Amino acid sequence: MGGAIEALRADREALLEIGEGLSDDQWGSPSGCPGWSVQDLVAHMGALFTVVVDPSSLPDAGDAPTEKTQEIYVAARRSWSPAQILDDYRSVSPEAIDRLAELTTQTFELPLGDLGTYPASALANAFAFDHYTHIRADLFAPRGPLTGPVPPSDELRVTPALEWVTTVLTQQNADTIASLDGAVECELTGPGARRLTIGDGPATAQITSGSAAFVRWITQRGDWDELGVVATGDPASLATVRKLRVF
Repeated sequence: MGGAIEALRADREALLEIGEGLSDDQWGSPSGCPGWSVQDLVAHMGALFTVVVDPSSLPDAGDAPTEKTQEIYVAARRSWSPAQILDDYRSVSPEAIDRLAELTTQTFELPLGDLGTYPASALANAFAFDHYTHIRADLFAPRGPLTGPVPPSDELRVTPALEWVTTVLTQQNADTIASLDGAVECELTGPGARRLTIGDGPATAQITSGSAAFVRWITQRGDWDELGVVATGDPASLATVRKLRVF
């Protein structure tokens, strides 16, 4: 899991550099996450780190599902200025990343509410996935408002994101995958290249996708056609795979 920690540190530095260069208008622009501005998105990322360091300082979300809980956390920070949002992220992230690094050697199971239950060692991948996806797919065009150089989608950063997806894919999509009549083989190319088999039984369809493109479509942030995905085989199986979504 050391790769996840290094990826997270790299994307932390990238996000701080991005934030330091934003104008007030850019901070207020809609992000690729519906209902959230760029400022809300960075506030969310800071709040996630706060969950690791000092969860008692966050609003009590009760038994709310994950997405509602994150909305509660973000709403509580909407009165903050962009400078406060960025300073909070800058100050809480180093300790949070250190704590996540400590968890990479642990073997106990960690319940994450409606997201499922996973090995504690996988949590660093979850945070690396969250950073990877939000920065590239929700801050930058075409979904987000920012233009210019996008942080790399290289082996260091893509691999932990893919590790998280492969860890949670079945648990987060159990009913959808169970409805497949056979298996769908997925060949991922580029950084972090690997083969995935979705479902059980004889293969009824095949998908070839770039690894960075895969992260986008498996999070419902991009369409197969626009991402250059090649899909062949049973149309019903392919239609089912299109419905998959990972958090």
